[in-house]
Amino acid sequence: MTKDPRELSLELVYNVLEKGAYTNIVLDQYLRKSTLLSDDRHLVTEIVNGTIRMLKHLDWVLNLFLQKPLEKQNPWLRNSLRISLYQMLFMDKIPDYAAVNCAVELSRKKAGSKLSEVANGVLRNISRSRESIKYPEPVDSIEYLAVYYSQPEWLVQKCLQEYGIHASRNILAYFNQRPPLILRNNELSGSRDELIVALSQEGIHCQASHRTPWGLQVEAMEKSLQDITAFQEGRFYVQNEASMLAVSILKPQAGEHIIDLCCGVGGKTSFMAEQMNNVGMIDAYDIYDHKLALLVSNCTRLGISIVEGHNQDIMTISEGFQPAQGVLLDVPCSGLGVLNRRADSRWRKTPDSISDLLLLQCRLLQKAASMVAHGGRLVYCTCTINRAENDELVGQFIDNNPDFVLEGFAGDISFFPLDSQDKEKAAGGILTVLPGKYEKTDGMFYANMRRKRSI
Repeated sequence: MTKDPRELSLELVYNVLEKGAYTNIVLDQYLRKSTLLSDDRHLVTEIVNGTIRMLKHLDWVLNLFLQKPLEKQNPWLRNSLRISLYQMLFMDKIPDYAAVNCAVELSRKKAGSKLSEVANGVLRNISRSRESIKYPEPVDSIEYLAVYYSQPEWLVQKCLQEYGIHASRNILAYFNQRPPLILRNNELSGSRDELIVALSQEGIHCQASHRTPWGLQVEAMEKSLQDITAFQEGRFYVQNEASMLAVSILKPQAGEHIIDLCCGVGGKTSFMAEQMNNVGMIDAYDIYDHKLALLVSNCTRLGISIVEGHNQDIMTISEGFQPAQGVLLDVPCSGLGVLNRRADSRWRKTPDSISDLLLLQCRLLQKAASMVAHGGRLVYCTCTINRAENDELVGQFIDNNPDFVLEGFAGDISFFPLDSQDKEKAAGGILTVLPGKYEKTDGMFYANMRRKRSI
């Protein structure tokens, strides 16, 4: 028997918030074996991800209307209230009465009839009084921003310190948006316009992006991407355009030897191969064999044959390897540019855990530099907006390695609609793209360096 989608949502949220499970993992596990229809699967995904993202906001509102603090309530009641309030506040197509009835039914089933009366009373009161809900004051304070945008206070403070109030509001709002679905056209198999036509014939409706020559924005889909012929034929890869930019900055050329360090499942690797017209050689390194297996699978699907995967810690690569004309280093980082992609990641990160990454990043960058041929290029990129991992780290590297210089790349990404300030930064060899600043684009950092030719 198929489980009701709202009951499944409650159980998944309970597992994450009460048992410490990871949102993306439990969602994938349950939905993979579920017989739910497509609309119900989307509903579960939205309720679960949304409730976890907006947890601080939801808890603030609930505590305004509860006699006993939320953390002291029965855990099933607590989470029934959370998922139902999320539907009331953030899902326009669900009327309040339906969300209230959902909480009453689920609370009765999971926690008993007495607590279902609590759920009914609290949520009906919120429904009647939602216009008078008050948040912390003043509205530009750390506490207000943390509650309203549902973020840890340390993260809000960091954004304010590094980017100011206006940019911080935009960043925090972007973190609460559903991740956009962007496809990268595989130019080895046809043009972007041809792909749009092929996708529309299979119920995937897209429009060409104005941000890159390869991007497509998915607007509606009638079935899973993996089930369509264009996917199976390797016509596209799912990738945010901020990630695509790293490849354009490195500018790999046909026939070159390229090294991709910390390659993951091969999003940037495969794009480099496409840009090289599948001519040359790419050595791709990662310490996780399951990621390399996906890289091989992705390259095979995309018709790419010039990538060789290496399951190896790059710090253990011995001297004597052939230096490359281009090296891409996408380091492990705090991920503060893509917090919208993992609903629970904002609640799991701490300032201390981020500080621990800095030493590793410095070591990896130094190692990557040793793999660059004289006259070759090195692109260091992260998916964070934390300056300590970005500008500051690269500045220290340049100071300590006089044979490397920053090299401007504004012309290499002239297709991307950077504002004048960011164009100037790109012309200097370093750029931070703030989350959401350029519409559906994640936060990323890029530094483009060239190793001086030997004399």
